[in-house]
Amino acid sequence: MSTTYNRFSPAIILVLLAALVTVSWLLVIDRAQQQLSVSGSSDGDFKTLSGNESSGQKNFEWKLVTSWPKNLPGLGTAPENFAKVVNAMSDGRLTVKVYGGGELVPALEVFSAVSQGTAEMGHAAAYYWKGKIPSSPFFTAVPFGLTAQEMNGWLHYGGGLELWREVYAPFDLIPFAGGNTGVQMAGWFNREINDVSDLEGLKMRIPGVGGEVFSRAGGTSVTLPGSEIYTSLQTGVIDATEWVAPYNDMALGLHEVASYYYYPGWHEPGPTLELVVNKTAFESLPADLQKIVEIAARYANQDMLDEYTARNNASYTDLLDNHKGVQVRRLPDDVLRAFHRASTEYLEELAAEDEMAAKVYKSWKAYADGVKNYHHISEQSYINARDL
Repeated sequence: MSTTYNRFSPAIILVLLAALVTVSWLLVIDRAQQQLSVSGSSDGDFKTLSGNESSGQKNFEWKLVTSWPKNLPGLGTAPENFAKVVNAMSDGRLTVKVYGGGELVPALEVFSAVSQGTAEMGHAAAYYWKGKIPSSPFFTAVPFGLTAQEMNGWLHYGGGLELWREVYAPFDLIPFAGGNTGVQMAGWFNREINDVSDLEGLKMRIPGVGGEVFSRAGGTSVTLPGSEIYTSLQTGVIDATEWVAPYNDMALGLHEVASYYYYPGWHEPGPTLELVVNKTAFESLPADLQKIVEIAARYANQDMLDEYTARNNASYTDLLDNHKGVQVRRLPDDVLRAFHRASTEYLEELAAEDEMAAKVYKSWKAYADGVKNYHHISEQSYINARDL
């Protein structure tokens, strides 16, 4: 009896009770933190209770501005998907809020907004910045250039991404490949194209390098925002337009106001979109969050191409089955040759006028020549064999 009593003296019992109370209180706090996390409360008063903050890990909130309408199929959903992946992989330590074109900054001011730190990220297309960066089209698409698969190869394993980052470095920007539509269509026409002479006087909405090439081949290029394309084609303000491919084109209703749908998309064979990050903001992140941004960008880049491949397939089938009034045609060879000649001349002139463009063009062309030779006996050869 005396031994048992000494083992459980009042002092020891008090210590045990104190320990029990402490453990119980810690369990209550942990349960409260879990409930706050599940509730997703945005109240600033609760942020100090998050597991990340209490463990000394800083949370980051970024703005991502885009050149597209909010949630536009394909183009607009890609940055939303990127943001979701970043949030999930970081366990909420880095949250990205996406703004459609015009919501925070105008659609074509994404580059400047991210460069100046108005937003930490942007989603757009590099060739929009050709006015300030002559070499930028090479990082999106140039006529008769690289397919999506070939672009990914050049950027990630052929030195293209390093050049892209060298070009953007003076603007405090880090670019990542951020999606691809795959080969686009040549466009919608209300005039039949039988030979190159049919381009004379033809007004086509086709911006960028493609527009320059189209004009050199005898047509008249017109620049219009997407919101004006349908009405302009319907009323005869323009005779033709390019947009993207069946998925986006039919969503815009272009099959309702044009008779001919021509292919191939010589002007944009594999247009890469960009996720561009403010360098100062990126370097403020810890290493693991930097890696998450990089991996999420690679995911978004491939995911968009996957989606477009599937959606264009379904939309094209719908077009053939349910819209018999549209004639799908291939552009004549002499028209494609005229475009190709004009494109080669333009790119060589561009390289001659700008030192950095010459450096990028040299890398791009060396890769393009090599991959064309290989794909002639692989991708192209297989597709030809499949069609026998």
